Amino acid sequence: MRIIRTLASAALTCAALFAGTVGAAADTASPDAEDSKSGPTRAGTGFRDATAVPPGRSATANASSGDYLYWVFPLDTGQRATFKAEVELPEQSARHGDSTWRIDVYDGLRRRQPCMYGMQSRVATDDSASVELSCTLRPVRSLDDPWSAHPLPGSYYLRLTAADAPEKDLGLPVRAQVEAVAKDAGGAHAVDGALSTPLTPGVSAGDGKHAEEPEDGEDGEDGASPDAQQAPAAVEPEDGWSSGRWSDRWIWTVAGGVLAALGTLGGYVLARGPGRPSRTPPRA
Repeated sequence: MRIIRTLASAALTCAALFAGTVGAAADTASPDAEDSKSGPTRAGTGFRDATAVPPGRSATANASSGDYLYWVFPLDTGQRATFKAEVELPEQSARHGDSTWRIDVYDGLRRRQPCMYGMQSRVATDDSASVELSCTLRPVRSLDDPWSAHPLPGSYYLRLTAADAPEKDLGLPVRAQVEAVAKDAGGAHAVDGALSTPLTPGVSAGDGKHAEEPEDGEDGEDGASPDAQQAPAAVEPEDGWSSGRWSDRWIWTVAGGVLAALGTLGGYVLARGPGRPSRTPPRA
């Protein structure tokens, strides 16, 4: 009976662990009502004045063809993000040819991150009403080697621009909408260790301090405005930044240990056999 009770208790524990995992996944996947609210309605012109977009929100901006538009999103450990952008083009009668639109994603150290898949650059023909772009990054790790450019937790900059357009079309009004959809990549991508602080902009919201000068300098490509002297406000995930030391692989490790214990107990019961007579010698 003791063995049966032990097996039942272990089975219940394992079931509770899996139920907790499924519940957490459901909570992550289900959108919150707050996320449906509209986000910012402007875009920055460089890294230093990029518009901060809260998690789960989309941002819009009215701009001109040829402008460099910047937004910044928070990404935490274990997330795989897909950046999406849609540009409503000017009227067909006002355009003079095809244009090429492109998005680029940079991490908190301003390292350009490669796209695993997605349409990062697309040509909009002269009869297109809009153009859609996307870029899916590698999963964010909690820690990595200094020489590696793997995504780390922190702020991620999205840059949208017309990479190639007829000169006469530069300055025409366009409307852009961007968002970052983050999903949990799972414990298979988890590593040990964590950063001391996320890679976020140099100031927090509302402290009013000037940002430090960028290491890579301000060139004409990034479109940074010389009048922008304040870094964007650092946005955080809804539940705050994680430590990076906990992941669902710990749940699978515990579940594997429980299953191994159940297998050991089951083998012991089968090997012992039912109804084995006692070896106590009879009394004289």
